[in-house]
Amino acid sequence: MKKVILKKNEERRINLGHIWIFSNEIKEIIGDVQSGDIVQVFDSRNSFIANGFYNKSSLISVRVLNKETEINFPNLLSERINNAYKLRKLFYPNRKSFRLVFSESDYLPGLIIDKFNSTFVLQVYSFGMNNYLDEISRILKNDFNAENIFTNNDEYFRKLEGLDIDQKILLGSDAVEEIINDGKVNYHINFKSTQKTGFFFDQCDNREFLGKLVNGKKYLDLFCNSGGFGLHAALNGAKEIMFVDSSKSEIENVKRNYHLNNFESNVGYTESDAFEFMKEINERNEKYDIVNIDPPAFAKNKKSLSNAIKGYERINSLAINATAVNGLFATSSCSHHLNEQEFFRMILRAANKSNRKIQLLHFNGASLDHPSLPSMDETKYLKFALFKLD
Repeated sequence: MKKVILKKNEERRINLGHIWIFSNEIKEIIGDVQSGDIVQVFDSRNSFIANGFYNKSSLISVRVLNKETEINFPNLLSERINNAYKLRKLFYPNRKSFRLVFSESDYLPGLIIDKFNSTFVLQVYSFGMNNYLDEISRILKNDFNAENIFTNNDEYFRKLEGLDIDQKILLGSDAVEEIINDGKVNYHINFKSTQKTGFFFDQCDNREFLGKLVNGKKYLDLFCNSGGFGLHAALNGAKEIMFVDSSKSEIENVKRNYHLNNFESNVGYTESDAFEFMKEINERNEKYDIVNIDPPAFAKNKKSLSNAIKGYERINSLAINATAVNGLFATSSCSHHLNEQEFFRMILRAANKSNRKIQLLHFNGASLDHPSLPSMDETKYLKFALFKLD
């Protein structure tokens, strides 16, 4: 038997629903336990608590899988992937593209699956889950008629788990292209030239919400990526739209997506560093009725948080300056380490620096295909806020 014995009282978080056990919470390991093995977890009184994936190379030593004494992981894997699909179809009954599995939030720790019609893109950040790639592929092929399955892993998170930095084609090809629909807007997805899995599904609901407020407005989409926010603005009759991104390939993607949808707004595209672009329009005193900024994660870890906050504050201040009187300002952060309280403090400092009064109209997290666990703050990361500026 492969067992992990916890120190006294370290089971309390797990009993409340958290599913990570850290290395400093472990008292003893019994048996020849290797990274990727499924272990049984016991408290200090030798009472069974859970089964989970073990990793000797990670600060997260055990990722809990279930709390029954027995575990058949292939069956559990199939059941939970199918349950995750049913949940998405509850919210998005007509969509064929969405985040199918969101890791710990769907009780499949270290596994992310994005569905693009019949193409499935995986990210795997658990040593144990990495051993089941063939089984995951079989489930996606048999249950969801997958034609293409491949990984597009983030190097940083693989290193934290002691995993090889590799990408795998499990079925079909990774050279395919897809046209997907987020419920309102079509997007051309070229998996060779896009970030992460190919599309940021986490902002879909926020794009749709903000898009309803833009009719007849002059709109700025900063850090536009594939253009989601601005494309929803075009769908809803924005008078003028400016897309800004530092990536040439993303600007080309936006142009392609704009023409794919046959939109007719007055539109401009700027390939530029966001900070430099905002400095220039501030110097010209150029204003927009609605400014939306969706920057990348400036803080991937706690050590980088202080500098990240300075960067967020600076770009938010520049964006607030570019927002017209009585205009709307939307801002996001996808940095988990920047909590909600510090997020709002940062925005208040940015507004104060710009000598503007702000009124919070709406606050939201990620889209409904990105659930979270109330017991686990680590599953909450995206913050989206809409303000009215004086």
